[in-house]
Amino acid sequence: MTRVLIPNGAIGLGFDEAALWRGVDMSPDVICVDGGSTDSGPHYLGTGTSKYSRASTMAEWRILMQARAKAGVPLIVGTAGTCGTDNTVDWMYQITCDLAVEMGQSVKIARLYSSQNAGTITNALDQITPLWPTLPISPEILTGCTNIVALAGAEQITAALQSGADIIIAGRTTDTATIAALPLMNGDHAGGAWHGAKIGECGALCSTNPTSGVIIIDFDATGFTVQPMAIGAICTPQSVAAHMLYENSDPNILYEPGGHLDVTGAKYQQLDGRCVRVTGSKWVPLGRYTVKLEGARLAGYQSCSLVLLRERHYVENAPEWVNRLTAYLTGEIKSRMGLGASDYTLEFRLIGQNATLGALETNTTTPAEIGVLAIITAPEQASANEIAKLCNPFLLHYPLSDEEPQATFAFPFSPAEWDKGPVHEFCLNHILTLSDPMDAFRLQTDEVKHG
Repeated sequence: MTRVLIPNGAIGLGFDEAALWRGVDMSPDVICVDGGSTDSGPHYLGTGTSKYSRASTMAEWRILMQARAKAGVPLIVGTAGTCGTDNTVDWMYQITCDLAVEMGQSVKIARLYSSQNAGTITNALDQITPLWPTLPISPEILTGCTNIVALAGAEQITAALQSGADIIIAGRTTDTATIAALPLMNGDHAGGAWHGAKIGECGALCSTNPTSGVIIIDFDATGFTVQPMAIGAICTPQSVAAHMLYENSDPNILYEPGGHLDVTGAKYQQLDGRCVRVTGSKWVPLGRYTVKLEGARLAGYQSCSLVLLRERHYVENAPEWVNRLTAYLTGEIKSRMGLGASDYTLEFRLIGQNATLGALETNTTTPAEIGVLAIITAPEQASANEIAKLCNPFLLHYPLSDEEPQATFAFPFSPAEWDKGPVHEFCLNHILTLSDPMDAFRLQTDEVKHG
């Protein structure tokens, strides 16, 4: 049996510290936590930076390093620093070293690097196939990426565990890999290892108290058992089974490096009012080893402006106002700046009406006011800002029709425009076939001695 302690779904989300220490008292074999994902968009991969602050990350990592020292087991973080580039792995390594000095800990640290060289990936184009939705791939696209990462699976985490490391800081990994690795290494049920890892990837999200964070999963020869550590929290068959729907296109199939998980025949059993036992999951090997590639590139530079509509007539007709304004501004930008439609993008989002869902919005009630967010993207920041400034007076005064008095709206701040700087976009959604699981990854171990 393998017992895995999971503090939360990602460093930076917080967790119930008392629940964590209850989990440590139950003698886990490993502590696993995620460090990020693509949820927050391409900026972090594009820039190789963390979404979460260093102070917040350090505060939670300090507690987890203390927990590791007390439990005497490995501590693993996957997708370190939100995006899992080499830069954020080293960022997390420096935080770990600083905390080791502060707490007087001597630890062996393994760094698993996931970043890819564009030239190396270009040479392997015949081993790359697209995922859906299909994106083009070419040497030019690869060269244009600011960062490319491969998603590590359980095999790469296993290699890090076999190094004898106390702490493993992994680059981009699948959300499940860090949790599944040790159970698979120990010979526990493969289907149960991957299924339990999927259920546990977001910590207590599979329980009735999702913000508490902390859960324990016991893996064994036939399946797994999951239990929350927070007082009053429970897992139910529904709360556990439902997590297969989370960030997954098929609630029964989950693709991982080297194969897929099939939970079609899984059985969920309530135990003692708090725990859920799961059996019947299957791991289906692929026959070849593949890893997903993610890449991001610079898409341009942005400037934004926000204007508030409160006059009832304009609130009720905001889409028509935006359409009319867009047509007018397109002409003004062409005549005053000489820019055509391919030279920039101008987008409006109606905050309070349909900014999140757009045409899919079904709530048709009229709000008291609407914020109209103008987003301008251009190849250079100066050009984006110039377009935003050109839009300024028309955002403030442009009428809904020619027959009505000049309108006046409100900017919430001055200056009305702000520069967002460089913006990135995802440009790779492909899988790479490897002869050996470690071919696209590098492992480095260091002894950090203090105290």
